[in-house]
Amino acid sequence: MTRSLPVLFSSLLTTFFATAFFAPAATPEVIRLPQPLSDGTMSVERALRERRSMRQYKNQPVTLSDLSQILWAAQGVSGPGDRRTAPSAGALYPLEVSVVAGNVTGLSAGTYSYDPDQHQLTVIAEGDARRSLSRAALDQSSIKNAAAVLVLCAVYERTTVKYGERGIRYVHMEAGHAAQNVSLQAVALNLGTVVIGAFHDDRVRTVLRLSEQEHPLSLMPIGRK
Repeated sequence: MTRSLPVLFSSLLTTFFATAFFAPAATPEVIRLPQPLSDGTMSVERALRERRSMRQYKNQPVTLSDLSQILWAAQGVSGPGDRRTAPSAGALYPLEVSVVAGNVTGLSAGTYSYDPDQHQLTVIAEGDARRSLSRAALDQSSIKNAAAVLVLCAVYERTTVKYGERGIRYVHMEAGHAAQNVSLQAVALNLGTVVIGAFHDDRVRTVLRLSEQEHPLSLMPIGRK
């Protein structure tokens, strides 16, 4: 027997609400990164001597292994107790690292967040956002021409909950440690980078889809020399 209109309407409403409000959310795509090397061929002294700020890059891709090594240098786990490559006040680790990739072999163009504990990337948005990020950074060409851009962000509350306002200084110190790690690692990989602080925070936050708690501190384009 054909159902009456009220019964049919009620059934359709039930299906709609079940689908719209109770269906499980899609799991974000995750990309496992190649394992980073713990021993290289270049000495620390040589890397220090050759480190320079570079803003011009060849139109060539970097490899996923290169990006993996760079991310590990920035905030990767380096020992027992999940200790990381950069020192952190109270081992509170307030930094988050995002990646805007556009020319990385083995990685689709997109915006990603880095998970140090699992050494993997989580997809935030698909598509090449380098030009949008460049516009947010006063149209600096090094950003749109780089193969990828690392963005160091801070969640201040992780540190200030223990150290109060003094914790803000500690977070900035940590960001400097991480940026220097990236700079030296780039030299060892024959890559170029530079630390950029000139950008509109709100526009960078929009491009990266950051939460209100995440504050962008520096952009580091990565590319071939």
